[in-house]
Amino acid sequence: MGWWEIFKEWFLSLGTKYCVNPYIFGGIYIAAIPFFFLCLGWTVKNIRNKKPFVIPVLLTGLCFVSAYLYLIIVGKNIPVWVYIFIAAMVVYGVYSTVKKIKDKSKTA
Repeated sequence: MGWWEIFKEWFLSLGTKYCVNPYIFGGIYIAAIPFFFLCLGWTVKNIRNKKPFVIPVLLTGLCFVSAYLYLIIVGKNIPVWVYIFIAAMVVYGVYSTVKKIKDKSKTA
């Protein structure tokens, strides 16, 4: 058995262990990417045009955390380190998104 099969078997076993379907998690994660960038662009456009930008910002955030929300809501017996990792990713995501918005809105 090659390393890819071993990794795949281990990864899919995590879904059973934690009651999370890895295909649904991956599907949400991949499907949210284009919506994240669309909402990010909408946010920048509204900031440049001095229009309200609360809804686009909230939708951008929802797209960013959607797969992790699935994990938190559906998952059972998730280790504490996973929650810490998710929190760190959200903090970094907020930081980098705010930085992107500021940079792009300045270039207008």
